[in-house]
Amino acid sequence: MQNQIVQAVQQRLHDLGWDPGPVDGVPGPATDRAIVEFKRASGLRPRPQVGTLTLHMLFGDDAARPKRTIAAGEPPWMIEARAVIGLHEARDYAELSAWLRSDGATLGDPRRLPWCGDFVQTAIKRALPDEPLPENPYLARNWLEFGAETTPRLGSVLVFWRESPNGVSGHVGLYAGEDATRYSVLGGNQRNEICIVPVAKTRLLGARWPVTYHMDTSAHLVQMAGQSSVNEA
Repeated sequence: MQNQIVQAVQQRLHDLGWDPGPVDGVPGPATDRAIVEFKRASGLRPRPQVGTLTLHMLFGDDAARPKRTIAAGEPPWMIEARAVIGLHEARDYAELSAWLRSDGATLGDPRRLPWCGDFVQTAIKRALPDEPLPENPYLARNWLEFGAETTPRLGSVLVFWRESPNGVSGHVGLYAGEDATRYSVLGGNQRNEICIVPVAKTRLLGARWPVTYHMDTSAHLVQMAGQSSVNEA
């Protein structure tokens, strides 16, 4: 793209809430990521190239043009995580694998290995590069040693048991909300993709908060439909 077009695209993305970085006409990783996020939300193939269809969605008269919304006070690792909602371990294998590697480490093939811990590690490491991580963050229950204990609140790391409260299997994700009996969990390896699912509060083992990020968030009441997740995969 020519610099004038790049700058116009950056400005439009910025106006719609998809942060492209500086609006300077210079393409870069932040602009590419904003384009990918916008295209995914628009139902287009999530690639950083800008063609006729993307320009139409950005500048046309389509009233359904997606705008990015972020919960008030949402911590940066939640923003990182929301940006990749919808990536599936098989359908989007290359893009998901690239994102899981983007923090400098990865568990391996998400099609073969449980990757909920890898998801949480990547989101936090990209947002908080100096935050200490638990030993072997790929084992979900090890996240009980992460950061500091907290009450469940927006952005907190939630650790759940699987199969048995006293066993070794578990699941880890990020708090996105709650109702009377369930947590809304933004996580990976949920229905084989990155998505938000309800998980029963009775399965919670603990909630944790990064030690390098000092921000008060609170419980976030939401309405949830559908059955609770019972065996994340």
